[in-house]
Amino acid sequence: MSATLSPARARRGRRLGSWLRGIAITAVTLVFALPVVWMFAAAFKTNVQVTDPSIGLWFTPTLDNFRAVVEAGQIVHSMGNSLLVGVVSTVLSAVIAVPAAWAVGRFSMHRTGSVILVARIVPAISLLVPWYYLFARMGLVGSYTVLVLSHMFVSVPLIMWIMISFFAGLPVELEEAARTDGLSAFGAFWRISLPLAAPGTATASLLAFVFSWNNFMFALVFSDDRTQTVPVTLFNFISYASTDWGGLMAAAALITVPVVLAALLGQKYLVAGLTSGASKG
Repeated sequence: MSATLSPARARRGRRLGSWLRGIAITAVTLVFALPVVWMFAAAFKTNVQVTDPSIGLWFTPTLDNFRAVVEAGQIVHSMGNSLLVGVVSTVLSAVIAVPAAWAVGRFSMHRTGSVILVARIVPAISLLVPWYYLFARMGLVGSYTVLVLSHMFVSVPLIMWIMISFFAGLPVELEEAARTDGLSAFGAFWRISLPLAAPGTATASLLAFVFSWNNFMFALVFSDDRTQTVPVTLFNFISYASTDWGGLMAAAALITVPVVLAALLGQKYLVAGLTSGASKG
């Protein structure tokens, strides 16, 4: 009798496990999605409606917040600044970090890897005072250059740390065959290893760009009204006397869209890069 019932019990157990996993996934999704849903909903409310807890998701939407934010012009200018700084710092970081990661991963430079790890864990805030003094003496404070350099301090170690595992996991025989055919070491990297590591490069670059887009501390210290990026612009909606919640949520919704679009467009490479890095690391 027990042998006859065991398959049915196994099916019930699998069904119960599937239900529990579904409930857990739904709960986690709601926890992370509700703040985003609230933000986008609040962007279409008036300030009175935002601060009224009795008004949930059922209200008459208004575009006044978006209209006021766009007409003010600062958020559009700041988004352009963030895009410029993010793209330039990410590209320069990738140009430096990807070949360096290949060298570390291919030639087992463990001490260099340890230095990279130290650079990753050093709090950037501890460097703000010496950086500000140095860049102020050089006349760079308030320029795009100082923002790009400060973001590269984080992006270069980030990209290197992600890419080392990719290059270490690639078969060395491919490069040896290319060297046999007459390519130099860099030629083998450029023609063989770099194309194979494209998913990892896309993943690391996307994460570096998101960091640059969201960075508040560096922009607050090193930028001025001309080079101000979006996190600082959002901060300006908060004053000592009051907070423009409608404008703040509308601006937050606007600056979220480019990052979400970048993630969606690079989703294929992002998923492939994360899974490949996990299996190789």
